[in-house]
Amino acid sequence: MGKIITFTQQKGGAGKTSLAVHLGTTWALKGKSVAFVDSDPQGTLTAWAAMREALDGVPELTFERAEGWKAATVVSKLAGTHDYVLVDTAPHAETASRTATREADLAIVPMQPSPLDLWASDGSIKMIADEDKRYLVVFNRVPPRSTMAEDIEAQVKKKGLKVAKTRLGNRQDFAASFMKGHGVIEYKPRGKASAEIKALAQEIARKV
Repeated sequence: MGKIITFTQQKGGAGKTSLAVHLGTTWALKGKSVAFVDSDPQGTLTAWAAMREALDGVPELTFERAEGWKAATVVSKLAGTHDYVLVDTAPHAETASRTATREADLAIVPMQPSPLDLWASDGSIKMIADEDKRYLVVFNRVPPRSTMAEDIEAQVKKKGLKVAKTRLGNRQDFAASFMKGHGVIEYKPRGKASAEIKALAQEIARKV
């Protein structure tokens, strides 16, 4: 069975879809079979997949759209035929996120270095704990020098949350590649953003 990874955060705009895309394309370039499930009614992942269909010379990826309770059946089926199944969940939708997390081997909680993301993560972490699942907080869009980021990190450590060692910087290449239907590893393979996502992919692969 493949590894199921959900991306959940009750606050919108934390980077769930972007993180899923960049990790998935990184694993695909390593020769892994990767499937995505878009359970967010907003459909950002589905829109990215549509752009990717027009590209040549990129690894093949599987995409499914499944909201609510239907996602569990789709995810379980895909895990039988793929190395990784990445599930993008909706913000402010605990029931749908819980359903997807229940199937997961690991839940990823993206967190920007802001009080809003920190406070919103409490609900996500509690939901994951209620389902007795493992999780990893990933700091995303971290500016190079920020007192706020240091303060947020200190509060996260005080809470005892499980945090990835790898941080993703606030780098334009992540957004630029996403807008073209690429993962950053395909768009600029030797850039700093690609180095970060490769390190994160390796870290997660060791934990899942």
